[in-house]
Amino acid sequence: MNNINTGMLIRFDDISDHMNWRLMNKSEEIFDRYNIKPLLGVIPDNKDKEFLNYEKKENFWQKVRDWQNKGWEISMHGLTHVYDKETNKKDFFEYGGRSEFYGHPLEVQIEKISKGLKIFRSEGIKIRSFFAPNHTYDLNTFKALKENNLTNIIDGYGFFPYEEYGIHFIPQLFYKEIMLPFGIQSTQVHLNYMDENNFTKFESFIVKNKKKIINFDEAINVLNNGVFSNLTRFVSKKILKIIRKL
Repeated sequence: MNNINTGMLIRFDDISDHMNWRLMNKSEEIFDRYNIKPLLGVIPDNKDKEFLNYEKKENFWQKVRDWQNKGWEISMHGLTHVYDKETNKKDFFEYGGRSEFYGHPLEVQIEKISKGLKIFRSEGIKIRSFFAPNHTYDLNTFKALKENNLTNIIDGYGFFPYEEYGIHFIPQLFYKEIMLPFGIQSTQVHLNYMDENNFTKFESFIVKNKKKIINFDEAINVLNNGVFSNLTRFVSKKILKIIRKL
């Protein structure tokens, strides 16, 4: 990366044994071609009925180990990806919608995260970060993560990674790929909801911005709680919260 003040971490959501493996395989070819190390949000115990409609990949966990051995970052994306609480836009980021974590007692959230980490450990996968399905958290989620020695979340407001409540956040601002002229952020990619046209646009974005795409370690090492970073985070937070309430 030419400028440490500008970069994007590619975040894939909803990685599980049941998913759109045709587009995942195409993505892997692109990442290997340009030496890109994405972050993959793996659902450790997928029970989402929508995703279960996809054909199951029998050697899934070996594939995850292969990705990690290539230097790709494996992140914990919830436990089951099943929503059982309504947020009424009272979740931490006021994202709204339903949630797997928001609204559950601390003990329940600790147990959910612990169960997920046990699955990863049993498969030989090292986990250093987390992001909740549908971006929905409460303060108990952060406490539960810290109880499980996880302190990195791939979500949040602002233009640079920051620390709050003892958690390191790598901001994720937009629902599609947008490379800002400055700042360190992550994007979100949902292969299960992509058609060929959308995937072609994603590939074009990668090719155009390949020199600005960074890995997890590069992103988290730009942790910035300075005045400018805090100001831009405050502004982005206010703007996005207004948009999400519309």
